[in-house]
Amino acid sequence: MELFIGKGGVGKTTLACATALAYARHGRRVLLASLDQAHSLGDALGFRFQHVPGVSPGVAAVQPGLDVIEVDSLALLEDRFRGVVALAAVGAGHDHGFDLGALDPAELTGLPGVQEILALLEITDFAETGNWDVVVLDCPPSADMLRIITAPDMLLGYLERVWPAHNRTMTAIGLDLKKALLAATVQEIATAVTSARDLIADRTRTGAKLVTAPERVAVAESARVRSAAALLGLRLDAVLVNKVLPELPAAGPFSGGAAGSYGPRVSYSEMLAADARDRRPAAAVPHPAVQWYFNRRGEQLDVVAELRQRMGGVRVAVVSHTGAEPVGLNSLSALSYGIDASGDWVGSDAIPMLGTDVLGSDTEGVLSAEGGPVVRLESEAGVHSVFAMRMHLPVVDPSTLQLGRVEDDLIVGADGVRRRLRLAPVLRRCTVDAAELDGDQLVIRFRPDPQVWPK
Repeated sequence: MELFIGKGGVGKTTLACATALAYARHGRRVLLASLDQAHSLGDALGFRFQHVPGVSPGVAAVQPGLDVIEVDSLALLEDRFRGVVALAAVGAGHDHGFDLGALDPAELTGLPGVQEILALLEITDFAETGNWDVVVLDCPPSADMLRIITAPDMLLGYLERVWPAHNRTMTAIGLDLKKALLAATVQEIATAVTSARDLIADRTRTGAKLVTAPERVAVAESARVRSAAALLGLRLDAVLVNKVLPELPAAGPFSGGAAGSYGPRVSYSEMLAADARDRRPAAAVPHPAVQWYFNRRGEQLDVVAELRQRMGGVRVAVVSHTGAEPVGLNSLSALSYGIDASGDWVGSDAIPMLGTDVLGSDTEGVLSAEGGPVVRLESEAGVHSVFAMRMHLPVVDPSTLQLGRVEDDLIVGADGVRRRLRLAPVLRRCTVDAAELDGDQLVIRFRPDPQVWPK
């Protein structure tokens, strides 16, 4: 499963569509899905989806090998909630302190995480059917997508504290039919949410591509998303810098010089130097529009170069500005030829990509960032042991780093994102001794608690 994430307006939908079309062209069965409630897949593809109020839309075939769906979490909420009420409120009334039948689905839309979880559950069901080789997700803006990723853990954490799994099991096999039905329903929900969480966390099945713009604000935004992805255990495969101005051909009518007079792959500074060297008349100076174009392209390439420095280990690829907006299957199919069979953007001669281009060399491959913490014994033994837990965490602002502990869980927060991590069994009998940032690694050291450590 591939997630296309990023701020609104950077071209996530366009690049997700192009990637899906590239997969389909190479013979893969693809499901292209939109999780953004402000759906634009149909607009981008030039395809009209049939929407019936209150009914969750199904999968539509756009072309051979490519199916598309716009997930309507509001319609899903109404569909799923009716089923839950039918199971959990059979003759229950107010015996459990609440009456599900008294609630309306619309009243639940304001509850944090409800729509996000339902949309994620729907996608998980599709991914696990085996009907498609690849599921490409056009995601909502970064902040909303991070809420979707964290929603399953949040719900499962609350559920475990309010009604632990062992208590639900005992209730489900009890003699009270009404309580048993409620426990079974809650357990079914917990199982589905766990599957969704595991799919997102499975780095062998799920990865993300961050789409960004060639602008200064994109550098900091991309670094924060990278930090969030590392903290949440999401595999970040690449950063796609979209709408970068392509290189202009040699000087032509707009530059005031003869076509080809500066040779291929000429820069603005080289053109000015050539004019000065050859003592060309003022008429040969490039048109102001060309000057603007070269200056703007230079600014964009500077942003890409800085991104490659800041995103060390993560591939940074450049997608050229297409001029006309790529809308419709024909335009998107043409754009999709910049993608190889593995889904990587490889571009063309007009798109500087990885390698020895003016943008500078890129790192080989993608950083094999650890999906989860690694615990090792650093020194000593027994009650004098020192254990170190390391996790990949490229924090943008170290002052935002927060640590806490709740029972057997460690709470780690950074750059506005928080994750609850279940401690390894050996660390549950320990106390935190120290913590530090070692480059892109968060290192937390534990020492055994003499009160609970085995003698």
